[in-house]
Amino acid sequence: MDLRQLRYFVAVAETRHFGRAAERLHMAQSPLSQAIRQLESQVGATLFERTTRRVDLTPAGASLLEDAYRILASIDDARRRVERVAAGADGVVTVGATDLAAYRLLPRLARVTARRMPALTLRFRAGLLTAAQEDELDERRIDLAVLRPPVVRPDVSTRTVAKERLVAALPAGHRLAARDCVSLAELRSDDFVAYGASGSVVDSVATQGCLGAGFLPHRRTEARHTPVLLTHVAAGEGVALLPESVRALGTEGVVYLELEEELRVDLALAWRTEDRSPALVRLLDTLADHAHELDPTPPTVSAAPGGPQ
Repeated sequence: MDLRQLRYFVAVAETRHFGRAAERLHMAQSPLSQAIRQLESQVGATLFERTTRRVDLTPAGASLLEDAYRILASIDDARRRVERVAAGADGVVTVGATDLAAYRLLPRLARVTARRMPALTLRFRAGLLTAAQEDELDERRIDLAVLRPPVVRPDVSTRTVAKERLVAALPAGHRLAARDCVSLAELRSDDFVAYGASGSVVDSVATQGCLGAGFLPHRRTEARHTPVLLTHVAAGEGVALLPESVRALGTEGVVYLELEEELRVDLALAWRTEDRSPALVRLLDTLADHAHELDPTPPTVSAAPGGPQ
């Protein structure tokens, strides 16, 4: 039994007439009748009761018709799925992200994708710093990264989607907690809580800002993840300089002050330059078309030649 025979069988079953079925199938009646006889021989049952005036399904034929509908529908569904995957409308994209991106950018990215590419499945891996995400891209554990540039690997393309100012996170009982704004120089005598991980862009920008204010920050405590870092701040173990999206966490016992100095970090999408998978290419195009929904600031592009734009 093959798909051609099933389609022939369905046509005869629906028209109850070999001549009309042959017309529907754009073929002669004789080879159609022969194909049905071969099918009956293969299944070992008579499928149609034939008279000079009409053709009726036998009980065996009625049973096969149910299965034929299900099989042919499954084949059509598979064909449509393959076409959608090839066009990038369907598939799975695994996205890595920093802690704060998971709170700020990922929900926006997910909403845009759900509206514009509803058949695409996104899987997320959060809590990864830039260096770790580069490794994950290289090892193909993620397809798209949301990280803070610069990116070291030459085979990774990036597109900046947001720029964030750093703010000062202070314990609620800090001497400056009632202020709206603070300068870095006023934090010279404070202990600092930092990420402390190799490749932390936020730590690097914060340190350079403090050096510009005339001092090297004293790191009393280090934490890999933002919620843990804020817990140390809330406990009074020091202050921290963090991207402004940290406000979304609303950690009890922590207040946020604007900095007089303008320290900024970028947030970018990154992907393997050679990755031309349809789902990723289409997702990147969709996110570029709706960049204003990811961040109000206009995005810039810094991509290696040949990467998806």
